[in-house]
Amino acid sequence: MTVKLRELLDNTQYQLDHHVVDVDELVVRFHHQLVWIHPFANGNGRHARLMADLLAIRWGRTRLSWGGGEGALVASSSLRDRYLSALRAADQGQYSDLMAFARS
Repeated sequence: MTVKLRELLDNTQYQLDHHVVDVDELVVRFHHQLVWIHPFANGNGRHARLMADLLAIRWGRTRLSWGGGEGALVASSSLRDRYLSALRAADQGQYSDLMAFARS
C-alpha cells in the first residue's frame, strides 16, 4: 500500500506539472485511485474526497460538490448509490460519471 500511495502522489505531481489532463479530471482520477488503494479500515471515501478538494483548491479550482450532499454519502441513500456506481464505472476506466457527480 505504501508503494501504491507513493506512486499515486508522484504520478499526480508529474501530471499536474506537465498539464497532462485538465485539473478537474486529474483531481477526480486522484480521488478514484486513492479510494481504490484503500489506505484505512474506515473513512476512505471521506478522506479521498477531502484530499481531492484540497488538491483542486491548491490548483486554483473550487472544491468539488460531490453531489451536493456530503453527509448523505456516508449513509445508505440514492446519492450514495450514484456515487458508488460512478466509482465502479471508474474502476473500468469510465470516469465521466464520477466527474459529473463530483461537480453536481
